[in-house]
Amino acid sequence: MHISLHGREFRVEDKASVQAVFDELSTQDIDFQISDSFRKVLSEAEVNVYTDQVFETKEGLNKSEMVLSLGGDGTFLETVAKVGSTEKPILGVNFGRLGFLTSIQPSDIKPSVQKILNHQYKLDERTMVSAESETELFESGTNFALNEIAISKTDTSSMIIIHAYINGEFLNSYWADGLMVATATGSTGYSLSCGGPLVMPHSDNFIITPICPHNLFVRPMIVSNNSEISLKVESRSNNYLVSMDSRAKVIGDVDSEITIKKESFKARLVTLDGMDFLDTLREKLGWGKDVRNRLSQAEKGESS
Repeated sequence: MHISLHGREFRVEDKASVQAVFDELSTQDIDFQISDSFRKVLSEAEVNVYTDQVFETKEGLNKSEMVLSLGGDGTFLETVAKVGSTEKPILGVNFGRLGFLTSIQPSDIKPSVQKILNHQYKLDERTMVSAESETELFESGTNFALNEIAISKTDTSSMIIIHAYINGEFLNSYWADGLMVATATGSTGYSLSCGGPLVMPHSDNFIITPICPHNLFVRPMIVSNNSEISLKVESRSNNYLVSMDSRAKVIGDVDSEITIKKESFKARLVTLDGMDFLDTLREKLGWGKDVRNRLSQAEKGESS
């Protein structure tokens, strides 16, 4: 089996756990390679990685059966960008904080590696969103996102105006700090913090969520992910910011139109036995921790 690994800078206190990942891969005699940027981070942290194999582009992933992302959700999204259209399965090991996408804890690395070797996992395919424009957004082949594509203002002064169309039909002109189109997977991310709804990850929907709208009655809207969403921007500064998950770029061409639609390929998330979205949702959002739930459970115990 061949595995690729990607990560970013990590906390000093996580060094032992990161080292444990490489120790376990070596112990199990698994062939693996490391992204060039992560290799530099590991070298500076003096982590023994047991390999000289390095990859830089998605073409370097061809021989890998799986990609491990070591970090938080931001690192996972960066890994998705590196994997791209190769659709290599990705498993996230959580060295971050919240971790909706990275549900494996460092302390569980040994049993997790064993499950991988025993093929005790499933592939969870997630729809992604893509963007097209006459002006250059990001490098060709990377204009996609797993969580969301967002348009926002570039400074702290005036808002921007975003004219939105669905399948060519006018929807609304958003006077706001920005607007995003989130996937069902992204409903637990930036969209949620801007007041968007939670959506089950396999729902065939996109969420159009305004960012700090200057109108009390403008609210997030759920549309089919087969929709084609067109955005035209007005900005006093003659520029705006486009972000796709963990990547961002200032666009200076306000006359261009951005078309957002479902990406032709998907992200394939590795889910080990015992992993469940609703369990993750309750844990990460603290559902069930209301004192009334504990009292109710105690009452049930007394009555039995």
